[in-house]
Amino acid sequence: MKTKLFLLIAAFGFFVFGAKAQKFGYVDTEYILGQMTEYKAAQKQLNELSSKWEADLKILKEEVDKMYKDYKAEEILLSATQKKEREDAIVAKEDGMKKFEQEKFGVNGELFKKRLELIRPIQEKISVAIIAVAKKNALDFIFDKSANMNILFSNAKFDRSDDVLDELGVTPIDTDK
Repeated sequence: MKTKLFLLIAAFGFFVFGAKAQKFGYVDTEYILGQMTEYKAAQKQLNELSSKWEADLKILKEEVDKMYKDYKAEEILLSATQKKEREDAIVAKEDGMKKFEQEKFGVNGELFKKRLELIRPIQEKISVAIIAVAKKNALDFIFDKSANMNILFSNAKFDRSDDVLDELGVTPIDTDK
């Protein structure tokens, strides 16, 4: 019994006196990205590309709708063979539209690939800067305030976002976070 008590006290002492305080900080990557002109330029390029493809997709949808409406209006007058040909044409056009949508906006579509191409280097640059800030400030943890961390309260003295911007060589445009 005395041995167990001694071990319990020793273990407690080890944890109390052996544990060091953890140092942490947080960053707001949305704020950091908003301050970076290269990110804004990449977003603008992605938005323009997306808008162009959305307009192209809208045209394709309108063509499919027109083909279907025309078919419905003339259906009574068409022979069985003509109906089959028109239906096949509508289905083919619709399949082409869906294929275009997948190629441009799908999980591995061109927009996704372009986003990786443009945004990944910026994210990597930020990651390197965050690590440098952590090392400079001897921080054990850095949290991202903007990544659904649900930080309900944060003391601004632990915010390292401007330090990351300094590390990136970016001067903050607006100081409101």
